[in-house]
Order: sequence, then structure tokens, then C-alpha cells
Amino acid sequence: MEWWQAILLGIVQGLTEFLPVSSSGHLMIFKELLGADAEGFLDFTVTVHLATVVATIVVFWNAIWTLLKGFFKFKYNDETDYVCKVLVSLVPVALVGFLLKDQVDALFGESLTLVGVGLVITAGLLFFSDNAARWLRPSRTQARNGISYWQAFVVGIAQAFAVMPGVSRSGSTIATGLITGVKRENMAQFSFLMVLIPIIGEQSLDLLKVAVGNETFGGVGPMALCLGFVAAFVSGLFACRWMVSIVKKAKLSWFALYCLVVALLIFLLS
Repeated sequence: MEWWQAILLGIVQGLTEFLPVSSSGHLMIFKELLGADAEGFLDFTVTVHLATVVATIVVFWNAIWTLLKGFFKFKYNDETDYVCKVLVSLVPVALVGFLLKDQVDALFGESLTLVGVGLVITAGLLFFSDNAARWLRPSRTQARNGISYWQAFVVGIAQAFAVMPGVSRSGSTIATGLITGVKRENMAQFSFLMVLIPIIGEQSLDLLKVAVGNETFGGVGPMALCLGFVAAFVSGLFACRWMVSIVKKAKLSWFALYCLVVALLIFLLS
């Protein structure tokens, strides 16, 4: 992977991570457009995802610090309740990571057609969630912190399915939360915070493997990884500050339309 390809792909990751349009899907699309080498691309994807996780921590630092301080009081307060629900949401994606890691890795070597299918799934979820209140009339949750344990687990299942390229993690989790009755403003923050532990954990394991000499970042040099990380962090930091408010307020159907258009272009051109 060339240095300029790493920078452009990092920018794509940073700008698309916080919108319900699948950052991993867009990375695969731009990988093909830029002619980047497929070898080691999953390692690069994890690295730039880590960069946007760091950007998320910076933007949400006050909320994260408040949660940590409350959690380590070792009392069942609002902060402990919230952290426990985040942990519950991680169970499905942890099972997928431990049991199906090889199958997930293989998905990133598939053609763009799979990304197109994932984008269609994302579009369907987004459109349905925008109309769920009218069609299903779900009762708004009265649970502590605006989300219950069963809703956190169901949202976690949605995140587990989002390992498929083209299926938006933020889109699927926010849409699932809305369908189950969670308010959008509550789901936006919960969606962005619940991804922190899985991405940090996966990147830490990869770095540990490299440190002990068992594996290397095949196909992607250290310079490309560093440039991609910096580009994703800077663009993600910029994007997160205003895109979170867009996700909270904008109709998700517009994002659904965008996903359908991109999927259609993929089907026509691939």
C-alpha cells in the first residue's frame, strides 16, 4: 500500500465512521478505486478503526470519565448501570470474534458485491427504523439511562451482524435501538461508546502478536499504518463533532437512500 493511498483511505474511514453508511464498506470500495493492495488490508482496517475510536474517546471524554468515576465507586448508580449495559451489548460481538474470526477475516477478501448486499441490508434497517414508530408503535423505554438490558443485548446482536462489510455498525445499532423503543439521542451516544472495547481489544491483540514475533502486518508497512492512523484520527475528530448531531436529528431514510444508490452503482459496475 502506497503512502498516499493510506492517507486517503484513512480520511474515508474518519469521515464515514460516524455516519450510518458503513465505514468498512466504503474502505473496500475506495481500496478498489485506488488500486490498493489487498494483502494486509484487514490489519489496516483495524488500525484506522482504532484511530476513530481514539477520536471518539477525545470527543466523548467527559462522558467517559464520568462513567468511569461512577463505576469505580462500586455502587449500583447510574454510571454502573450504563457501563454494565455496554458490557452486555458486547457479548454477541465477542462470541462472533472468538468463534468466527477466520470467517469474518475471509469476508474482507470477497468482491464488492458483498458490500453492495450489506449496504442494501443497512438501507432496509434505516428506512424501517424511521417508520417503526408509525408501523409498530413501540412503547418508549422507561429504563434507567434510557435503555434496558434486553435492548442493550439486542443492539449488541445488531453490532455482531455489522462485521459484514457494507452493514453499518452505527446504522444497524441505532436503527435496532429505535425499533425496540430507545430514543434516538440515547442510542447515538450508546452506539458510539459500545464499539470502544471491541476495537481496542482487537487492535491490542494484533499488536501483541507482532510484539512477540508470531505475526507481522503483511502487505502494509509501518509508514502506511501510521499515516492511515493519523489521517483517520484527524478526519474522525473533525467529523465526530458535528456528525453525531446530524445522526441525532436527521431522518435516517436519507442515509438509506444513499446506501441504495451506492449499492446500485456497485451492482452495475462490478
